[in-house]
Amino acid sequence: MQDIADLVATASRVLAANGHADLIWGHASVRDPDGRGAWLKTAEWSLAEVTADRVHCVDDAGAVVDGSGGQRHSEYPIHTEVLAARPDVGGVVHTHPPHAVALAATGQALRPVSHAANHFVPPEVPRFTDTADLILTEELGKRVAAALGGHNALFLVNHGIVTVGPDLPTAVVTAVLLERACAQQILTHSAGGWPAWSGPEESLAKREHIYSRGALTAVWDHLVRTLEASS
Repeated sequence: MQDIADLVATASRVLAANGHADLIWGHASVRDPDGRGAWLKTAEWSLAEVTADRVHCVDDAGAVVDGSGGQRHSEYPIHTEVLAARPDVGGVVHTHPPHAVALAATGQALRPVSHAANHFVPPEVPRFTDTADLILTEELGKRVAAALGGHNALFLVNHGIVTVGPDLPTAVVTAVLLERACAQQILTHSAGGWPAWSGPEESLAKREHIYSRGALTAVWDHLVRTLEASS
């Protein structure tokens, strides 16, 4: 499973380089192709420090079943339960990006004031408010998955975000776009007054024009190239 471990490591470092670093917290996962659970980084390392030997597979009960032993993340149920609820999902991201956390805490909905926001709305990005504590149990993981529903992103209010995709690169690009969208809305609002935004019909058209499958792949490739150039 070296290729999966390498992908999780690269995705983690891309997230760190794009506004998602939070000391040792935050994680990204890939569905295990043999149905054993989720591949994600071990708990001792920051996103920026993840290498393939710091990635392991965790099953639905929290046991490490492959890869590096390490200490598993306590919030593994976010990954295992979202993957269980969404057979269309191949990758999951959970991080604590500052602008997304700030915007969600205000109670404001994300509005399409920028290109980035059109990847998400309409409809509104759902909000998980059952708890702002860590998602430590199967039951809480199931409730997160239920709140996410069929969306590509979820605000964990006063906590962080969850993003998903058919593969991990798409989930990572989605997380990067969500933080950019939230930052742009906060910046726009700080200029005074209340911003204008695209209506639903225009937003959906922009989503189709901007965020094709090929474009999302090209963004991932760009993020990886940028990461490698800065190493």
